[in-house]
Amino acid sequence: MCCGSKRLIIVDAVYDEFMDKYRSSVAALRAGDPHDPVTQLAPLSTQSAVDMLAEQVKTAIDSGATAERLGEAVPKQGAFFQPTILTDVKPDNPAYQTEFFGPVSLVFRVADEDEAISVANASIYGLGGSVFTRDVVRGERVARRIETGMVFVNHPTVVRADIPFGGVKNSGFGTELTEFGIREFVTNKVVGVVDIDAPF
Repeated sequence: MCCGSKRLIIVDAVYDEFMDKYRSSVAALRAGDPHDPVTQLAPLSTQSAVDMLAEQVKTAIDSGATAERLGEAVPKQGAFFQPTILTDVKPDNPAYQTEFFGPVSLVFRVADEDEAISVANASIYGLGGSVFTRDVVRGERVARRIETGMVFVNHPTVVRADIPFGGVKNSGFGTELTEFGIREFVTNKVVGVVDIDAPF
């Protein structure tokens, strides 16, 4: 899903605690039939999607990233991909600007708020983002500095009919939904009428 969380940017003060909990949560994901209510990790759309994702991960590793494959082995039947966390992804690694459409997340460790914003804005994509913090005022301040079409504070990116949906940079060509989406179908035209005897 193009607005799914793929890049996690964690400040140093909470990084270790976050990673312990995140690894445990990813490892506990239950793969299976998407129609089964207990399934938390469904297969990808096709085997070619799995192959492409595997190649992207391999390229990331070959370029210096560290990969952790977590959880029980996914089923061999079906287009499943083992949940993977990539760390140590530097700006010169192709993964830095790659969208991974599957259970692969990139985790960046940063010193502070400013570095977090810098890493977030270094992406060539800009659809959605989230800021998680106990300080909501600070969260809104950070959200306003992030270069994406949508940013939510203390909530994952959502798609709802009553909220405009759209991104910036290489993420989309305008806005969908609400009156802002309707305006995308309209071309504004200016017609100026001035009296013939008026000076210009």
